[in-house]
Order: sequence, then C-alpha cells, then structure tokens
Amino acid sequence: MAKKDRTSERDERRERLERMRREAERAERRRTLVVVAVCVVIALIIGGLTGWKIYQDNQAEQEAAGTPLDEIGVSASEAGCADIVTRGADGSADHRDGEQIDYPDAPPGFGAHWSAPAEFGRKFYTAADRPEVEQLVHNLEHGYTILWYDQTIADDDSALQVVEDLADRFDIDPADAEPDEYEANKFIAAPWNVDDAEDGEDFPRGAHVALTHWAAEGDDAIEGQGMGVWQYCDQPSGEAVQEFMDEYPAGNTMEPGAA
Repeated sequence: MAKKDRTSERDERRERLERMRREAERAERRRTLVVVAVCVVIALIIGGLTGWKIYQDNQAEQEAAGTPLDEIGVSASEAGCADIVTRGADGSADHRDGEQIDYPDAPPGFGAHWSAPAEFGRKFYTAADRPEVEQLVHNLEHGYTILWYDQTIADDDSALQVVEDLADRFDIDPADAEPDEYEANKFIAAPWNVDDAEDGEDFPRGAHVALTHWAAEGDDAIEGQGMGVWQYCDQPSGEAVQEFMDEYPAGNTMEPGAA
C-alpha cells in the first residue's frame, strides 16, 4: 500500500510540475504578446508623429512658398530697422585667394575678397556650411544682397525659420532662369559670427540682422569702386528685404552680369 501511495504522490507531483510548466509557458506567451503589442503601439505613435511632423513641415513650406516676400516675418516698421547707411568702397577686383582678410565692418559691405564667390544655387546657410566671408564679399561685388543673421537669430527657431523662408523665395534653378529672373534672385542668407570681424565686433545697436549690398552707383560711390550699403534690423522682415532690394537692385553692382 505504501508503494502505491508513493507512486501516486510521484504522479501528482509530475502533474503539478506539468501544470506549473504549462502555466509558465502561457504566462511567458502573454508577456511576449504584451511586449510586442507595446512595441507596435510605440512604433505606430512614433511613425504617426514623424508623419505628422513631415506633413506640418511640408504645409509650412508650401505656405511660405505661396506667401509674397513682403508678407514674410514682421513688417519693416516692426522689425526695428535703422536707416540705410552708405560709404565709399574699395577692394573691387582685389583678389587675395587663401588670405584671411580682416574686414573693419560687421558685416562687410565691400572689400578685397577671394576670386571664387559662393555658388548661386545656395540661398540659405547655417554656421555648419557657410562659405568663407571672403567668398561672400565677392558675391556682393556681383550684385548680391546678403542678409546676415547673428547667434540670437540662430538660437531662435521661429526667427531662423523666417530667415529660411525669406531665402526660399529666391530659390530658383539657375539653368531654367531667364537673365532678368536670375539677377532679381541674387540673394543669400548667412550667419555672422563676431569672430568674423577684425576686432570681434558684433552688429551695432543690438541689432540681430544686417542687409548689405555693394552698389556701383549712389551718392557716396567712388568711381571704379562703388559704395557699401548697410541696413541693420532687430528682426528678419520680408518687407524690409523687399524695400532694400528695390532701392539697391542686383543691377546696381560693380560687376553686372556676373554669376
């Protein structure tokens, strides 16, 4: 009888162990399913958020593309722009390739420069990819207007987006552009660093945006050298850019017709 009892106990123990094993397997399957479900939900949320962000960005780009230049950003009066300043220039056709040139103005409106300007196709630069100042000064000699923005703007996502939207309004394919259209879109937005100036100067009067142009003609123009043109603003403004470029168009340049 004792032997039978022991056999029965072993059978019951095996059954208990088998039940425990099956329960453990079921519990593990449930945990696996929960983990998989959570991962799927997280992936769907991330995918949805990413898709929504892409959609919003595309909508913003389309909206900006359809917005007239003078309606991007704040108005000229709200931008806190100072009066335009002009001064006789020098440095036309003065090429000093590879040389670091100290410009007395922050930012420069004219001066000696490198022989290769920045490419026409790029309209917006950040600190990570901006050409050398010496190249951008050559762009000025070719009739470009440059909007320089300081670190305050670079650190402000909304303000920086306005600058990028402004630059996008001038983004055309050079291969498809008519000569007049090509000239009218000579615009670059680029960051300014205080280390770019000769004495580490920042923009005056606490301004955060500067518009510059190298004009061939004007009251202060020097024969054969032209004049530099500056306007400083507290905020980026499409209206201010429009008015500045209307007064000092790309055709008023030391090297008309140059790329």
